[in-house]
Amino acid sequence: MPHTSLILSKPGTETSCTIQLTGSKSESNRALILNALSKGKVVVNNLSSADDTVILNGILRGLENQEDNATFGSGSLLKVDNELTANIGPAGTAMRFLTAYLPVTGTAAVLTGTERMKQRPIGILTDALQQLGAQIEYAGVEGYPPLRFSKDFKQATNQVSIRGNVSSQYITALLLVAPFLEKGLELHIEGELTSRPYVEMTLAMMEEAGITYQWNGSLISIQNQPFQDSQITVEPDWSAASYWYAIAALSDQAKIVLPFLKAKSLQGDSRITEIMEHFGIASSFTENGLELVKTGAAPKGTFFDLKDCPDLAQTVIVVSAALGHNATFTGLETLKIKETDRIKALQNELAKIGVLLKEDGELYHLDCADLHFPQQVTIATYEDHRMAMAFAPLALKVEQLEIEEPGVVVKSYPSFWDDLQKAGFTINT
Repeated sequence: MPHTSLILSKPGTETSCTIQLTGSKSESNRALILNALSKGKVVVNNLSSADDTVILNGILRGLENQEDNATFGSGSLLKVDNELTANIGPAGTAMRFLTAYLPVTGTAAVLTGTERMKQRPIGILTDALQQLGAQIEYAGVEGYPPLRFSKDFKQATNQVSIRGNVSSQYITALLLVAPFLEKGLELHIEGELTSRPYVEMTLAMMEEAGITYQWNGSLISIQNQPFQDSQITVEPDWSAASYWYAIAALSDQAKIVLPFLKAKSLQGDSRITEIMEHFGIASSFTENGLELVKTGAAPKGTFFDLKDCPDLAQTVIVVSAALGHNATFTGLETLKIKETDRIKALQNELAKIGVLLKEDGELYHLDCADLHFPQQVTIATYEDHRMAMAFAPLALKVEQLEIEEPGVVVKSYPSFWDDLQKAGFTINT
């Protein structure tokens, strides 16, 4: 969006609408890597319109067509000082997936992104790839992007270990390229696996592409093998659905229909259905899709482990705070290395309605004793799409909710503000 802020309000506190969500960014980006590695054997349907997906798709297509002067959303593929540079902008998934894809496919290039992306660690993944035989140099600060890749790749080993509690995207990046490796891959996951559903999603999608694997305890084994002719149809995005759950929870009455979402989903964020039962939202799957209804039941859960679905954390924490529900959360370890330090961002913005988010080791406690709703509140978004969308439902409680830099939503849900208007929200700029 061209404006630096918008004012969001919601006449009335009832919400009734049908919203068609974009395809899942998580599924789309995995499918794009499978499509590229298979040289088109894996056909992808219903790609996400999210900027992250537009960027990754554009760069992969640009590499395929040997382009060196093209832009895709907020990303680009350019020849700089006679060196090919892929700039993924703020697209964290693209950074991780391309970090594995570029070296194993023998692509000489520099991979970079926004200033925030250059502050997000990548060393654990590059270390693993270097053990496999990838030629990767740090073009700036060691352990962080930008990265420089050589076209020379000779696999040195098929065994690599990686910590499981940092980012599941590191693991997924390695798994996606494993069938392409001459010696295959035996991936040892050290310690507890964070965001396990995302790894399960990756392997399930690879199975759809004809790839077999073995997962025994902490070891995932994938042999060198060809991709099969196949089609992957991307499901709508459950992360995007979570914001509609939040809107339902903060409405006095709500009935919201989200078409084409599946009861049995590959996406870990589908767990929002059970989490939001604690906040009085009933979910049912009908011929029209997923239907959300506000039951009027009082909030009841006081402890939430979000280890397997950290992208839901901001949404659930804001809902709990806005309802004055003192709850404790854990499994938030990865939030500090996302688009922003999401813990600090939540603490800053919740304080504006009198709520404290207190850190106690691996536990985070909400203190809603001083909850209040000023007539006007301004929410900073910290270049983070999920901050904008998680706090937007507060317009049901705050007469004038100002969202700074609302354009950040293009990263995962470009039509978010338009969809809010369809649901009866008013937007002024």
